[in-house]
Amino acid sequence: MVAGVGNIFLGDDGFGVETARALANHELPAGVEVADIGIRGVHLAYRLLDGYDTLVLLDATARGGDPGTLYVIDATDPGTRPPSESVPLDGHRMTPDAVLALLDTLCAGTGATPPRRTLVVGCEPAQVEEGIGLSPQVTAAVPEAVRLVAELVRDEAVV
Repeated sequence: MVAGVGNIFLGDDGFGVETARALANHELPAGVEVADIGIRGVHLAYRLLDGYDTLVLLDATARGGDPGTLYVIDATDPGTRPPSESVPLDGHRMTPDAVLALLDTLCAGTGATPPRRTLVVGCEPAQVEEGIGLSPQVTAAVPEAVRLVAELVRDEAVV
């Protein structure tokens, strides 16, 4: 599953949603599902209980780089993420860390299996203030993010 997350009403925070929308028109391997999740992170965590081999989360990711910089973060191992109890769960602002923490908790309680591999494709935002539309730097990064995600899911389909 490729899931675009973020808030389209907060400028560059809409990167994940816009990239998921662009990917929906892109040819991907059979079985790859693209979802525009937006701010429905709790919904995503429950949806992942249905069983997915690989999860690629698309989100604005502030890491201090130049706006528009793309990152690929391997978040597969729960030990590389903040502990579930240290991640605040807010139904209106679910970061990838919060979605994955909730998923870990749900899997522990239900016996479900989380995705075998979890990747985050993030983009350094220029601004996340109220307003609709991506900055020019982040807009320019969307086609490259589409190419990158298509390559990642093709590689995962071969595994």
